[in-house]
Amino acid sequence: MNDSGPLSPQSPRQRRYSAVRIRARAIHRSEDSRLPKHCNNGDEALYLKEYGFPVANFTKGLPHDMRGEAERHAYGKFLHALRTGRPEDYDRIPQASPGGRPYVNPQAALAFELEGVDPQGATIPPAPRFTSRQLMAEMVELYWMALLRDVPFTEYGQDPDVSAAAEELEQYRDVFDVPHVGRITPDTVFRGRTCGDLRGPYLSQFLLHDVPFGSLMIPQRQHTVIPGVDYMTRFADWLSVQNGNHPSGEDRLDATPRYLRNLRDLAHYVHVDQLYQAYLNAVLLLLTSGAPVDPGNPYVNSPNQEGFGTFGGPALLSLLPEVSSRALKAVWFQKWNVHRRLRPEEYGGRIEVTRRGDAHYPVGELVLHSEAHHRVLHTYGGSLLPQAFPEGSPMHPAYGAGHATVAGACITLLKAWFDTRQPLRLRTVVPSADGTTLVDYEGPDANTLTVGDELNKLAANISIGRNGAGVHWRTDYTESIRLGERITLEMLEELSLLPNEHHSFELETFDGRHVRITGGGVIRRRPFFNRGRASALDELEELMPSMASAAK
Repeated sequence: MNDSGPLSPQSPRQRRYSAVRIRARAIHRSEDSRLPKHCNNGDEALYLKEYGFPVANFTKGLPHDMRGEAERHAYGKFLHALRTGRPEDYDRIPQASPGGRPYVNPQAALAFELEGVDPQGATIPPAPRFTSRQLMAEMVELYWMALLRDVPFTEYGQDPDVSAAAEELEQYRDVFDVPHVGRITPDTVFRGRTCGDLRGPYLSQFLLHDVPFGSLMIPQRQHTVIPGVDYMTRFADWLSVQNGNHPSGEDRLDATPRYLRNLRDLAHYVHVDQLYQAYLNAVLLLLTSGAPVDPGNPYVNSPNQEGFGTFGGPALLSLLPEVSSRALKAVWFQKWNVHRRLRPEEYGGRIEVTRRGDAHYPVGELVLHSEAHHRVLHTYGGSLLPQAFPEGSPMHPAYGAGHATVAGACITLLKAWFDTRQPLRLRTVVPSADGTTLVDYEGPDANTLTVGDELNKLAANISIGRNGAGVHWRTDYTESIRLGERITLEMLEELSLLPNEHHSFELETFDGRHVRITGGGVIRRRPFFNRGRASALDELEELMPSMASAAK
């Protein structure tokens, strides 16, 4: 028999039929997933009516008066563009300063996706209200972060100012969504919300070890900025930036490269990074250190095969930018079209104007009488939130956070790919006092860090680094990582329909739930702890199709 055709278990006709059937199952999944109701906190309508401008919303780049209040007509044009989605209407949004800073990609919120959940198919809860205790507590935390930017992480346990910060923030621990923190102390202050965030040094090892990149070895000594230089602490500078003007100053770089030592160094890292850079570095470190993959990987026990284009390093590396892109579109819809939450720098302006008596916004006595506010007032002569970046925040609203959503998406992918229960095969290190070398970490948990610990910590470091810069709130981190997680879980669920290999992905979510994805569906198991509130995975119970539905 002379047969020169391919050796395949399916004929071309069967292959075509199978491809159509899989696409139909993917479409069926999308049809089963109802688009959620997206709700903001109601502050926008309330304060437009009461004050004539949106006190609690993002207005940067619009024309502002001398108190920093955006013109109502200009804000109306802004809302009109978001409502119509017409490119020409975005171009008609009034600018206070022609040629000033442009808005960052609001039309990305309206893009479609052909894989995973629709960008408008995932949501986050309403942001804390302007007068809420939670928002005021988050502002107190941001004041402290600004004051402590230059304190090395390794000195938190001995620094009296860090102790003062921890003592004040402990009063508001109930609103900070830190379920594993029994008490906010110098050793737990400014950390993330998972168990892994509390183990070992403040910084994830993935931000410190040199990164193998093919034949290159990339040191993680960074270009850092000069200590003690903060921006937008004068009202005239603040108002100019709110009007969309380019900043008058620029970053002043240290001539000596250093490992990340403190919040200022970390803030500069997340000022200039590419959004999945830290997670790419983590993948390269995990792959080259021989980190075990998840037991559901089909090649774990194969005697004569290994993964490559599927379930191997190249497959994982190609998925990182995919989940990042989808996460960005989802969070951009939340930012522009749902919440429009003001940036912390804008809230600082409201506090300053109220303190001076030029207007009376409901900023709350909790902030005005806080120790953190008193220290900022004494140090800088005003109530504005000192910024680590010359330009302050980017030109898009605060909630959710792009960095945090991408962190949630990428870290969820890595937790699904690797066996996160395994010990981290990297030496546990911290920077020396001057940041020029790495030294062994000798504190608690030095030899017990797991892959999962350090991945969760990396997500928190990158997200909270933006808070340390003064451009995001704590809830921008806590809710956005869940949004990113949802994007990746949906994408993995759909991708699990495609390979020939029998496989599964297993991981523990940011809320402590055990999730197993296989055959186009998700199996959820009990949470490892009771968070005391509805979680992102509770929402998945409703929005994700069951395995039975997916098999139709």
